Amino acid sequence: MQYYVNKNAQENGDHEVHVRDCPHFPEEEHVIALGNFWACRDAIHAASKHFPQVNGCYYCVLECNTD
Repeated sequence: MQYYVNKNAQENGDHEVHVRDCPHFPEEEHVIALGNFWACRDAIHAASKHFPQVNGCYYCVLECNTD
C-alpha cells in the first residue's frame, strides 16, 4: 500500500497519514509520498521522520489512528 503524509497539520497538530483512495486525501501539493509499506505502523514511522506529531487518518488508516 502506498502511503502519504499531509504537510498541513490538523487543529490538534497531527499530520495525518493517508492512502491514495481516501475520501479525505489532501490536494497533491499538500502531501509527501512516504512509500509502499505492508503495515501502517511502518508508514507512521516514516512520517515521523518529517513531522514530530503524526497519526493515521480515521477514514483510511484507522488501524493506526490514535484518536
